[in-house]
Amino acid sequence: MNRKISTVLITGITGFVGSHLADYILKHHPKVNIIGLARWRSPTDNIAHCIDKITLHYGDLTDLPSLKTLLVQERPDAIFHLAAQSYVPYSFIAPVATLESNIMGTCHLLEAVKELKQTSGYDPVIHICSSSEVYGQVQEGEVPILETNPFRPASPYAVSKVGEDMLAQQYWDSWKIQTIRTRMFTHTGPRRGSVFVVSNFARQIAAIEAQIKPPVIAVGNLKSVRTFTDVRDAVHAYWLLVTKCPAGEVYNIGGTETMTVGEMLNKLLALSTTADIQIQVDKDRLRPSDVTLQIPSTEKFARQTGWKPTIPFDTTLKDTLTYWREYFKTQPIYHEKK
Repeated sequence: MNRKISTVLITGITGFVGSHLADYILKHHPKVNIIGLARWRSPTDNIAHCIDKITLHYGDLTDLPSLKTLLVQERPDAIFHLAAQSYVPYSFIAPVATLESNIMGTCHLLEAVKELKQTSGYDPVIHICSSSEVYGQVQEGEVPILETNPFRPASPYAVSKVGEDMLAQQYWDSWKIQTIRTRMFTHTGPRRGSVFVVSNFARQIAAIEAQIKPPVIAVGNLKSVRTFTDVRDAVHAYWLLVTKCPAGEVYNIGGTETMTVGEMLNKLLALSTTADIQIQVDKDRLRPSDVTLQIPSTEKFARQTGWKPTIPFDTTLKDTLTYWREYFKTQPIYHEKK
């Protein structure tokens, strides 16, 4: 299978993954038209360097008419549905908002495509970005995790992704809307939001080096095991997904470098120019329920596409730390929280 793509829609284009996906397409497939969907209040910092090369539409996944208007006007061949409330701890605070954004937002998108397919034959391929969080706390005998593993969602965010995942499957089964689902495992890199673990630790280290924060890193659970992927490998995988994978399927995508969160932190600390940085557990960073073992089997996706990660995790860590060092060079000096 080799789908020809001339126009893509990226929901959440101003975000971490969306902006890197735009970069990938601009570099490797420059003839493809890129349409981005963003909320009017979304910062555009992540796409400032390429905003003149894309077409940006303002709308909201919770507003069905705005989605219909966009799809009628642009008719993209492929839709990368990346927009979501993606911060797990926040989902414990705001579960309803998380469910509305992730489940209802996805449902609105699929409904808009379904209506246009029935009325005009419009039939794009749609990447639905689920999450490894749907698997929850797996048992030791269940790793590496297969796509057939049971769901045990351990947060409202994970529940929302189960709903999104199953909606995509149902729209394929019922109406042959061409959804393809991914369950991406931990991915990171430059531009990652500061609330996510690798980026958060890198930001704290950069702030310490800039002497605007005491030499103490606040941490949560350091014993969780993760398999890390560079975002630039992840977006390459997403492109292969929409061009080479059949509709109705689901794929795990993840890296090959597995370690505890504590081991990852030690790698970052080894890159620091500041010695004697202390580590301090912050109880506010501990989740009510946690997922501590995430090691994927990505064999199904590799067989279909030939994809494998190419960027070493040490490079990812260096680039992420460099990103935050550059950030603090351009920001006003202020006192960071411990």
